[in-house]
Amino acid sequence: MVALSLQGVQASPPKPKRPSSRGGGARGVVRIRCGIAEPSGEPAPLGQKTRYNDGIFAKAFMTLFARKMEKFADPKAGEKKDWLYDYESFVDVSKRVMQRRSRIQQQQVVREVLLSMLPPGAPAQFKKLFPPTKWAAEFNAALTVPFFDWLVGPSEVVEVEVNGVKQKSGVHIKKCRYLENSGCVGMCVNMCKIPTQDFFTNEFGLPLTMTPNFEDMSCDMVYGQAPPTFEEDPVSKQPCYADICSMANSSTSVCPKLQT
Repeated sequence: MVALSLQGVQASPPKPKRPSSRGGGARGVVRIRCGIAEPSGEPAPLGQKTRYNDGIFAKAFMTLFARKMEKFADPKAGEKKDWLYDYESFVDVSKRVMQRRSRIQQQQVVREVLLSMLPPGAPAQFKKLFPPTKWAAEFNAALTVPFFDWLVGPSEVVEVEVNGVKQKSGVHIKKCRYLENSGCVGMCVNMCKIPTQDFFTNEFGLPLTMTPNFEDMSCDMVYGQAPPTFEEDPVSKQPCYADICSMANSSTSVCPKLQT
């Protein structure tokens, strides 16, 4: 992560202020793209999937993550694995990781996968290079936008307020690709939000809070802000996407993947 370069990144003029559920107010917006995976147009309406034009680099990242996760996934009968995974195959691996695992076990798998992608001693080095300062939070927000668009779709750096200080350490994801492709609340929370928050907060020592919006599938990330406990987080009470999730359970008020 440290070696990634932002050379050639372009920023657009600030957009009008966006209301913030945390009261910080996004006053300035910086768009940063790296062209790894671009949508063919505006995000599709809820219930439909946005079409993406994935390049070789995007598929390489998908393949890397998916192959790491395959070690923990239930086998798929009669599956013929291609050399490169596409996004649908990557999401399918995530669903098979969820099978017969508790919420905590799913999060542990993601943690192990993330650690396996780093060289030995990387978390300790990260803590030295990026202590929990305003600069470190803003720098990591800037890196998130261009290098993770293949995973979550287009995003932008926004100004937020952390502990009374305004800083550009927020990332607004317009419509999360992982959530809209999986259509699963449990996958969003157990295999993205919680393990990512914990990884940055506990392994890297840089607090991170992620707040998915299950009405429009957007998401807000705030580097430098400590996440709430699962019990205090509103996502812990989130119901299923009854109409679009293949694993949905309409008989319960809360997604069953969040209860066990």
